[in-house]
Amino acid sequence: MTRSWLPSAASLGAVMLALAPTMANAFPERTIRLVAPFPPGGGVDIVARVLAESMGEGFKQTVVVDNRPGATGRIGTEYVARAASDGYTLLLGSVGASAIIPAAYPKLPYDAVKDFEPVSLLALAPYALVVHPSLPAGNVTGLINLARAKPGQLTFASSGLLSGAHLAGEFINVLAKVRMLHVPYKGAAQAMTDLLGGEVVMTFAAIGGAVPHVRANRLRAVGVTGAKRSPSLPDVPAVAETLPGYDVTQWYGLFAPAGTPRSVVQRLHEQVVKSIAQPAVRKRLESIGTEPVGSTPEVLGGQVKTEIARWRSVIQTAGIKVE
Repeated sequence: MTRSWLPSAASLGAVMLALAPTMANAFPERTIRLVAPFPPGGGVDIVARVLAESMGEGFKQTVVVDNRPGATGRIGTEYVARAASDGYTLLLGSVGASAIIPAAYPKLPYDAVKDFEPVSLLALAPYALVVHPSLPAGNVTGLINLARAKPGQLTFASSGLLSGAHLAGEFINVLAKVRMLHVPYKGAAQAMTDLLGGEVVMTFAAIGGAVPHVRANRLRAVGVTGAKRSPSLPDVPAVAETLPGYDVTQWYGLFAPAGTPRSVVQRLHEQVVKSIAQPAVRKRLESIGTEPVGSTPEVLGGQVKTEIARWRSVIQTAGIKVE
C-alpha cells in the first residue's frame, strides 16, 4: 500500500533547515558540562569556574565544571572528543593538553585539531622568569652569559616534564644556544619552595604567584615570557626583547566536540564574548595574572595549529625524550 502521506527525504531536510534557527535560539535547554582536564585549584580549573558562572547566568542554565584530571590533561580532553556533538559537553582547553601534548605525542587517542570545534580564546597568561637573589644575573642577557660560562650548571625548576615552565626553559636553550638543566617537580608549589630555598636557581612561575615574592625581594624577576611586557610587572622586560621570537604564553580556550552545529558554536561564542567583556569577570581573571581575551573561533583554531608546530620543533631541537 502506498503511503503518500509520508514526507519525502527532501521535504524532511527542508523542515530541519527551517527549524535550525529555532533550535539554535533554544540552546541551551539543559545543563552544560564544562570539562576541566586538570585537578581543582590550578589555572585551568579557576578559569573554568569563572567562565561557568558567567555563562550560566547569561544562558539562564546551569553550567557545571567537571574536573577530569590525569595524563597531563589527556583523559579529560579525550572525554570531550568522544562526547555528543550537541554543545552540552565542552572543554576548557589550554596550551598543555591542546598543543604541547599533541606536539610531543603523535599517537594520541584524540586529534587536537580535527576532533574539536574551537569556540573562543579566553585568556592569556605569560610566565615570570624568576631567579634566586644569589644568582649574579640581573637581566636575561646576564642570565644567558652565565649559562654560556657554566653549561649544564644553571638549574631551572618546573612543575613537570612537558609543562609550560619546562618548555619555557628549553626554548631559551634552543634560541640562545645554551644548556640550562631542567629539574622537574610534581607541581609548581614544590618547584617554588625549592627555588626560595636555593635548591635550584630559577623557574618560570605564574605571574600571580611570583609577584608577592618579587615585591618582598625573595626572588628577582628578570623577564616575562609573553611577546610583550606584562601589566602586572611593567618594569620587567619581555624575554623577547633579548631573544626575538621568544613567546611562551599559557592560554585558555573553549572547545566543543567536532561536528557541533555551527549555529550552536555561534551561540556559545556570543555568550563567551559577552562573559569575558564583563568587568567582574575581567577583574577575577586579571587577579590571577591572566589577560582576558575574547576571540573568533578561527583565531583559537589558528592558535592551536601554530602552537603545535612551534612546540614540536622545540621538543625535537631540544632532544626532549618522552615515554
